[in-house]
Amino acid sequence: MRFLLFLLLAFPVLSIAQEKELISAGEVRTSDRFTSLNGDQNTDQPGVQVKGDKPPITDYLIISAQRDTTHVDTTLHIYKDYKFNYLRKDNFELQPFHNVGQPYNELGKSYSLNTLTPSMGARARHTGYLEVQDMQYYRVPTPLTDLYFKTAVNQGQQLDATFTSNISPQFNFSIGYKGVRSAGDYARTLTSTGIFKFTANYVSKNKKYKAIAHTTFQDLSNQENGGIVASAVQGFIDNDEDFDDRGRLDPNLENAEGTLNGRRFYINHEYEFLGKKDSTSYFSARLYNEMFYEDKLYRFEQSSPDEEFLGNAFGNAINDKTDFEQGDIEVGLLYDHHLLGHFKAGFTRQAYNYGYNRVLDFGTSSITNRLKGETYQLSGTFSKNYKGFDIQGDGGVILFGDLTGQFLNASASYDFKLFKLSASLDLSSQSPNFNALLFQSDYENYNWQNAFDNIEKQQFSIDLKSDKLLDAQLSITRIQDYVYFTENQLLDSDLNTVGYNAVPQQFDSEITYLKLKLHKGFKFLTHFGMDHTVMLQSVDQNQEVLNLPEVVTRNTFYYENRFFKRALQLQTGFTLKYFTSYNMDGYDPVLGEFYTQNNQEFGDFPMIDVFLNGKIRQTRIFFKAEHINALFGKQDYFSAPLHPYRDFTFRFGIVWNFFL
Repeated sequence: MRFLLFLLLAFPVLSIAQEKELISAGEVRTSDRFTSLNGDQNTDQPGVQVKGDKPPITDYLIISAQRDTTHVDTTLHIYKDYKFNYLRKDNFELQPFHNVGQPYNELGKSYSLNTLTPSMGARARHTGYLEVQDMQYYRVPTPLTDLYFKTAVNQGQQLDATFTSNISPQFNFSIGYKGVRSAGDYARTLTSTGIFKFTANYVSKNKKYKAIAHTTFQDLSNQENGGIVASAVQGFIDNDEDFDDRGRLDPNLENAEGTLNGRRFYINHEYEFLGKKDSTSYFSARLYNEMFYEDKLYRFEQSSPDEEFLGNAFGNAINDKTDFEQGDIEVGLLYDHHLLGHFKAGFTRQAYNYGYNRVLDFGTSSITNRLKGETYQLSGTFSKNYKGFDIQGDGGVILFGDLTGQFLNASASYDFKLFKLSASLDLSSQSPNFNALLFQSDYENYNWQNAFDNIEKQQFSIDLKSDKLLDAQLSITRIQDYVYFTENQLLDSDLNTVGYNAVPQQFDSEITYLKLKLHKGFKFLTHFGMDHTVMLQSVDQNQEVLNLPEVVTRNTFYYENRFFKRALQLQTGFTLKYFTSYNMDGYDPVLGEFYTQNNQEFGDFPMIDVFLNGKIRQTRIFFKAEHINALFGKQDYFSAPLHPYRDFTFRFGIVWNFFL
């Protein structure tokens, strides 16, 4: 880690020599309004450089995996406070565990309906894992460093640092490292995250060839305590002073550790072999190729088994290892026309290899060691603006191979003067995740091989965005053949529950899930502001397999002003988050998955955070007293059964952008 930090600090010095070449190449764009690198506004005529001949911040581009482009944003807004966390994104629909780097329980569901093949599983452990669509690429006129630091829980810290530079106007690279180590307040909850990432972005001088590429090495390691024992849970709820020292509460697991490792190599490039662009017409035909290889390993290990809590074991130690390899090669054609719109058609060969290094033979039955195969896929995309309507559609199908699946998405949007309205219809058929089809463990109850049907989903959604009115999202999702993990209780001789297992099941009835999310933020009395979000949910099912709170809400009240000749921007206030009581999902450390349980309800408790944020030039500083009402409220706050949410904690951090 020290070597990586040295690189992140040394690269700006080594790259200063490239600055003049990049600026003189004429890449700085003009706009009607510029923001200088020190945060000042220049609203003079277009094309005028900001003071000091520094390029405007709008020239520091961030490019997504879908090639959507934004620019670096150094402003301080209440939404920056929502994103100042381990994930660095708004976690409104998530309930975090008490320690940084632990799983997040889902308070709402957002389904991805544009994929054809399943994942390996262990989804609760993937929340902080960087997938292909999470990667960012850059194009910058001068070297840029983005530095995120935040204190952890009890002991430890978080660091996320990225350095990027254009070696030439055509080639950009970035290198980054995310490191987290947090002790946590409860026994056996130490977390450790190490993520290295490297990206490259290239555009040829004649603009005909473009490429983005990245590689990542990720290591997410957590101690697993299985929650606290039943007597400690009761003492916690009763606010017994003997249980005030959280580190002394007995965990269910004393020596367990779960680790998710992954490495990925990715490239997406295209070449324009036919094109024309002038003031009246435009068309472009390009050949593209996308390739990646990814290797993951999920491990659950114990030096000795805990048979009372997790059931009988085959041996004297637990050493579960699930590995997953996936390779993808896609080739196709891109075509853009000023009248016809955008077209994309591609053919993909995908290979997968999931499983274990042994075959289990139980005499009358056996469990195989591998799910290995190939799929050959056809996909396409269309988009066009017609008389103000943005029309989009994409679809894919597995033509043949060892899995089946298809999806179809269609959407249309129109920008009215007062609001923008979008509507979409999505259809999906996809195999369940591999760990529901096959799993092996040194614990006897965690071994299965299933032949589940594909999960079918149909979703209709409407999205309204308006600065003057409000933002509203409505979605109705129908699900057939839903696959989930359900609770299997372990009982002692007196029929008392002493432990839990989770096993996969397929629900043979239909589920209808309705979700309405409303948001409105506004300023008043010059320096005061409020920001409100509420999510209403309803699930229609003849058996409780998909459990979610009916109401989730977050409300923020804040004061904002500038001081010291406007050099310092301050923002202070409080945020209240609340969700209604429901049968909250439990967490299974062997699988790294959440499971459905219908025996205990949790929720109906407020979480109040008090914050003070500041900004000086490109530096944003954050101070937060988290869950301050835990000092005087009831101790009924949980993130999952057996897992209390964090107590009152004071934390601070910084986000700093260095421009050279």
